[in-house]
Amino acid sequence: MSSTAHSPSEASPLLRAHDLPQSYDAPEPAVPLSPPAKVSNADLAWVLAGLWSAVFLGALDGTIVATLLSPIGSYYNESNRSSYIGTSYLLSVCCFTPLYGRLSDILGRKGAMLLALSLFGFGTLLCGLAPSMDALIAARAIAGMGGGGVMTVSSVAVTDLIPLRQRGLYQGMTNILFGLGAGLGGPLGGWLNDSFGWRSAFLLQMPILLFSFILVIAKVNIKLPAEIENQPIRAKLRRIDGLGSLTLVLTVGCLLLGLSLKSTEELPWSHPIVWGLLVASAVWCVLFALVESYVAPYPVMPMRLVKQRTPLAVSLSNFFGSVAAFSMLYNVPLYFSAVRLNTSTDAGKWLHLLPHSVAISTGSVFAGWLMRRTGKLYTLTLASCAMTIVATTMVACWNDNTPQWHLWLDIVPQGLGMASVITTTLIAMIASVVKEDLAVATGITYLFRTTGQVLGVSLSGALLQSVLTSKLRERITGPDAFEIIEAIRHSTSVIPDLSPPLRQAAVQSYADALRIVFICQAACNFLCFLCCLPIQENPLPGTHEEQEAQYRKRQNSGSSCSSEETMT
Repeated sequence: MSSTAHSPSEASPLLRAHDLPQSYDAPEPAVPLSPPAKVSNADLAWVLAGLWSAVFLGALDGTIVATLLSPIGSYYNESNRSSYIGTSYLLSVCCFTPLYGRLSDILGRKGAMLLALSLFGFGTLLCGLAPSMDALIAARAIAGMGGGGVMTVSSVAVTDLIPLRQRGLYQGMTNILFGLGAGLGGPLGGWLNDSFGWRSAFLLQMPILLFSFILVIAKVNIKLPAEIENQPIRAKLRRIDGLGSLTLVLTVGCLLLGLSLKSTEELPWSHPIVWGLLVASAVWCVLFALVESYVAPYPVMPMRLVKQRTPLAVSLSNFFGSVAAFSMLYNVPLYFSAVRLNTSTDAGKWLHLLPHSVAISTGSVFAGWLMRRTGKLYTLTLASCAMTIVATTMVACWNDNTPQWHLWLDIVPQGLGMASVITTTLIAMIASVVKEDLAVATGITYLFRTTGQVLGVSLSGALLQSVLTSKLRERITGPDAFEIIEAIRHSTSVIPDLSPPLRQAAVQSYADALRIVFICQAACNFLCFLCCLPIQENPLPGTHEEQEAQYRKRQNSGSSCSSEETMT
């Protein structure tokens, strides 16, 4: 047999099957591929309206709730627990996001999207009616169970409808709507709270949700392969990886809860709850890997995918890139309020992110347009990663002498680059797997992305407070030092009212702490760049027919490799 027959392919795992113990985690039996989904332009517009309105609502909801944390805490007289409203939602989103990839293959795209919208809507309705803070926190967790599926299922459905070469452009449009929703959420939430009370911000989301629900029922009719479509409900339910889903939820939940408690409750790393949750996360992670490798017949995260070159590279690059991006998003406004002291309003410090927000939308659409025009993504991905490294390096160099125009424009390459990376890597992931793994692979991508987002906020907050506390203790001494330091750590609004020596100490301490955080962001972006290097350049089909032919070719290639390894 010629040597070319043994050359590694993208569909081949990094470890050969005969090097591993026998497990259930082999490629699923090949089923005849369903014909490509074809819809008229009018129906496509309605389908996208249903899917994208849900994406818009999810982004809108996130920033609306962030704006309402203070009024809600004051209403219940439990401001010290208001941060749990956001934490419970993010934990739930991260835990349940990857499950929808498999669910969309079992329930169908319509069924999975309706489940996500139902959970999100039910949780949001309960938030508007919550009689207590505990009930509101629980309702946000329920909403997160659905919110985690909205982006995943909509992405999978659009991939079914749009040829891969055009897919990036549509992803860019999705990101524009997401950014629009996130941008409008803050002002809208404040206006609704002032005019009608905070409950209205939840209840008035229901009409948009109902609009999306009706359109999904009426227009999203993407067929699964007949072997799955015609199965009875009981057979479909048996395909759900219950044990794998449970261990995955516990792995991610314990990790994020431990880090969130470390930052929000300011517990030390040595606290039994913090290290206990982190150890529990590691134990559940090992059990999850064992379940997915040896127990689950239809794993929620097939280990054979994680062992492949491009899926692994895409997952890790999305993780490190999201850590850096969300750390930047939360810490740049802090720099302007704590170090520059050039604004006294919340709106002012966030205004500096406006060019960044525009860059995110522009970068995503530009990446989609360029992939559609050239059919290539590898060089674009690396160039985009390089832009993020340049941006975070420039931000880390900010000092008292940095001109104002630098403060406005230095973060723009971060927005351009990361939006492009998120778009190109998603297309790289989709182009590297067989059709049967498309939904699961998309879910894995969103899992790493959302986990990175939460860790970016939690870890940067913990690092900032650790360095800040150390610097403040060096610079502020005396009988009232402890009270002054605690006041500075908990609110930047007290800094302008301090005496000149104390104000200078606070500003310099924040500058030192934020510089360390910005350097770590640059390091994460560099790791993102390294993770993008192994990504393989696969052809991007321009039509449904070309895409179907590519799926069949990859499926046949994977079957040939499996047969050959079995013979060996």
